[in-house]
Amino acid sequence: MKKIIQIFLNGSICTLSINVSHQFDSVCEDFVGENTELVPAWRIIKTKKQSNSTSLFRHFLDCADELGIPGVRQFLDEMIVIDYIIANEDRHLNNFGALRNAETLEWIGMAPIHDSGSSLGYDKTASLMTHRGETVCKPFKKHHDEQLKLVSSFDWIDFDALRNVREIITCIFSGEKAGVYMDESRINMIAGLAVKRIASLEMLAASSDRVQVIDCHDEVEADIAASYGST
Repeated sequence: MKKIIQIFLNGSICTLSINVSHQFDSVCEDFVGENTELVPAWRIIKTKKQSNSTSLFRHFLDCADELGIPGVRQFLDEMIVIDYIIANEDRHLNNFGALRNAETLEWIGMAPIHDSGSSLGYDKTASLMTHRGETVCKPFKKHHDEQLKLVSSFDWIDFDALRNVREIITCIFSGEKAGVYMDESRINMIAGLAVKRIASLEMLAASSDRVQVIDCHDEVEADIAASYGST
């Protein structure tokens, strides 16, 4: 049985899909057709050499701009925010990318957000979920708080549409067959932490002195990024 968390952001729908059968899985609709192909971010950053003084985020933007991929900055804003809300720990450079026409090689845009299974404390006890330092972050920064600084604008977020996130998460994880894997305390922890992250995000978005910060601080280590090429 498939359940879908729908997060409405200014009219658009971003989905975290969870398959509840024998285990929880992250699933999404097929967005690659016969005439389209997915080019992962790992390949995009190979467009040109990254200088030691340039952050990975800036380098990705520069490479995407050079290739002519449309809508990159808005997509990254949305991906970083959604990954923060769901505490995604595995948004490595092969877990997002761009779509292009396989025949003409014309860029279509960034691929829909997908492969978000390593989220919501998927491998942690309820007590460990409360330790912010235990949550790994990728692809640009090692901590979600630092990665949020890369967001250019939060104006696109409809926070009113996120008010019932607690009820949505609780309903999904309390559904048929889910009880085999999820007890009430764990469900409450997951839902409560998601609500807290959204509240923190709303405060950040409302801050009058908030500015985008693109620097090399808290960068994901180079050896982690290098390992993506062999996966």
